[in-house]
Amino acid sequence: MPNSDNTYGTYNKKTKIISQFDDGSSALTVFANVAAAKTFFFTDSALTVMDECCTILLWELVADGNGDNTKLKTTFAFGTKGNSDIAEADDWAEQYNTRKTALKNANNWTKVGCTFADDSNHLG
Repeated sequence: MPNSDNTYGTYNKKTKIISQFDDGSSALTVFANVAAAKTFFFTDSALTVMDECCTILLWELVADGNGDNTKLKTTFAFGTKGNSDIAEADDWAEQYNTRKTALKNANNWTKVGCTFADDSNHLG
């Protein structure tokens, strides 16, 4: 569950569509629900970082050109811990970036090869 630090608003809202690599040689995984898609694409560590650092975190399945739910969409944004003297590196957005980078460098962010595309149509 995302953190609740929204007293001072939320910032840096982004939406991404996560797609499986489609090389045409194997069938894509079709997801029955959001939980299945999240655990297909992301490691437990990545999901923990998202839950702890994001203040807004919404998910939705996305159908491909064949009408199959093979993609995952997420919208996320960050609140602030609210202390006027907090270092930028200690606030939620930078914590997310730092922890995500560490996991990516350790090949521990995603479980499978996938692509991330920006989307301007935010969830929620």
